[in-house]
Amino acid sequence: MSRIPGWLLRHRITIEPHLGDSSTGPLYGPPTEVRCFVDEQTRAVRSPGGEEVTSSSTAYAAPGTTVPPLSRVTLPSGRTTTVIAALDRDGGGLPTPDHVEIQLQ
Repeated sequence: MSRIPGWLLRHRITIEPHLGDSSTGPLYGPPTEVRCFVDEQTRAVRSPGGEEVTSSSTAYAAPGTTVPPLSRVTLPSGRTTTVIAALDRDGGGLPTPDHVEIQLQ
């Protein structure tokens, strides 16, 4: 397995994992800082429920990064957004960098 090189992970985002909902709104876990590469580009993606939604940013992180859908993320610019989906990208032995693609609203 070839991991995404550390030198590509130039940005840091803060992830607050979504734990569920309460009567007062969403519940989040403690914030964790994650090294990644952030690409602020708008594109259409599919949510875990199958709906087509607009993603304003994508973060690429090291394999094993866990980010539940609906988690709150603070980008390097200070903008706070929500996770649409986190997808494991594994090259299956090909010489491509394995990583986690985090699609953000």
